[in-house]
Amino acid sequence: MTDWTAFDVAAARDADALIVDQFAADPDRLARMTVEAAGLYLDLSKQSWTKAAFETCLDLARSAGVEAARARLFGGEAINFTEGRAVLHPALRAATGADFHALGEAVSAGVDAVRADMAAYATAVRSGAETGATGKPFKAIVHIGIGGSDLGPRVVWDGLRPVDPQIDLRFVANIDPRDMAEALTGLAPETTLVVVVSKTFTTQETLANAEAARAWLAAGLPEAGRDRHFIGVTAAPDKAKAFGCARTFAFRDWVGGRYSLWSAVSLSCVIALGPDVFDAMLSGAAAMDEHFVSAPLEKNAPVLMALAQIWNVDGINRPARTVAPYAHALRRLPSFLQQLEMESNGKRVHRDGSPVKRQTCPVIFGEPGTNGQHAFFQQIHQGPQVVPAEFVIVAKTHADAPESPLWSNALAQGQALMLGKTTEEARAELIASGAGAAEADRLATHKTFPGNRPSTAIAMERLTPGTLGALLALYEHKTFVEGVIWDINSFDQWGVELGKVLARAILKDVSAGGPSATLDPSTASLLTRLM
Repeated sequence: MTDWTAFDVAAARDADALIVDQFAADPDRLARMTVEAAGLYLDLSKQSWTKAAFETCLDLARSAGVEAARARLFGGEAINFTEGRAVLHPALRAATGADFHALGEAVSAGVDAVRADMAAYATAVRSGAETGATGKPFKAIVHIGIGGSDLGPRVVWDGLRPVDPQIDLRFVANIDPRDMAEALTGLAPETTLVVVVSKTFTTQETLANAEAARAWLAAGLPEAGRDRHFIGVTAAPDKAKAFGCARTFAFRDWVGGRYSLWSAVSLSCVIALGPDVFDAMLSGAAAMDEHFVSAPLEKNAPVLMALAQIWNVDGINRPARTVAPYAHALRRLPSFLQQLEMESNGKRVHRDGSPVKRQTCPVIFGEPGTNGQHAFFQQIHQGPQVVPAEFVIVAKTHADAPESPLWSNALAQGQALMLGKTTEEARAELIASGAGAAEADRLATHKTFPGNRPSTAIAMERLTPGTLGALLALYEHKTFVEGVIWDINSFDQWGVELGKVLARAILKDVSAGGPSATLDPSTASLLTRLM
């Protein structure tokens, strides 16, 4: 188990250190705390650690056995020990001909075969060789999934979609019928492909939406050839075929849902973007994999990202983090990270089953910049809670339009969080603007910024398939490192299951006409009111 002794001493010693002072105290700070990897540039120099605390955090990673755990991950061992599974999403983006093994079984040839099938099918759909029941080419895709079967493909599509795409890709996740109604509006069954994504093909929300889509197709298409409009992506192909999917694309149970976007789960994106675009994204992720495996801990981007978060959460008691992507195409990144990190590391017991005695995953929230600046940034600048910020910055976001007004805001926010503004400075500004002394005294504290608030910047020249792949893989490996240091299993999600079980029981009560005697009074009352 991780030895936190030196870490806690460093936190007690350096918790109140001023970030801005550390640049003078450590002239090599910028070089020490910046990393370039797979097309990304990371600057962690505005984090709250001193040089000594930074070194202590690296020692923490060593004491936790991060390097050995990393080898077990890439070696295909059963690191998801509660379910007896390997966790081998890096195999999905490795170059053709790789040699990954899951629990001793060679899996790379199977990955290559599925990838080739996806590319062939996508090419046929895009070219019009694969048509629907009436012989017309597909112009739209409705992607049905939830959780990792939805958020990953959504962030890929939003990140890489053309402004005017050849194929209109729409997503349905919510069991609320309104979600499906909005997705189907304006589409024609004869030119629409439905892709149903479910690892087990038992997910309640996904199957309910799939049934609605199947009924919509049946109402608008002849029976002959209708099944060509209904495709399944699953680790349970027999169940998908029994449900009515004419064709299925498989992935294995060593692919966790929130790590599955690299697999057939993103078939819709492969079709709508083209196989070459998807392959380039896989290559970007593979480049980050290589960096994670080969770079020393002190210059390892995922490791440093993880240590910065652990320093904030466990060292300085900052249980929330905001992520602000300064690129409209990355607007779903905060939602993606909420599932990736909070589902992975929102755990209450160590690997041996004993209760955790420290904080684990923080609450993660965010919005695209500059939208967030006009919403919750007020709180992160002047609220009493310190919320570390993460700025994802794209230098050139769209054609040849000038982006400097966008990314200059990101730089200014990070600078403002670190520097703040003293009451004396605020008062002097008010006097300079013509306020009287009494007025300046009255307003100065309202215009004071505490400063000394940490941030990380992740910058890239453009959001390309390669840099998007690298960015998502960076966060995956960061999440893994945190789980190793916290000594928890990052790859199960039992917290998702209890609500599903109880929802099925409540539906039985609805079918029976009223609440059962076992329901608590509040839930029984609400059920009665809503029926």
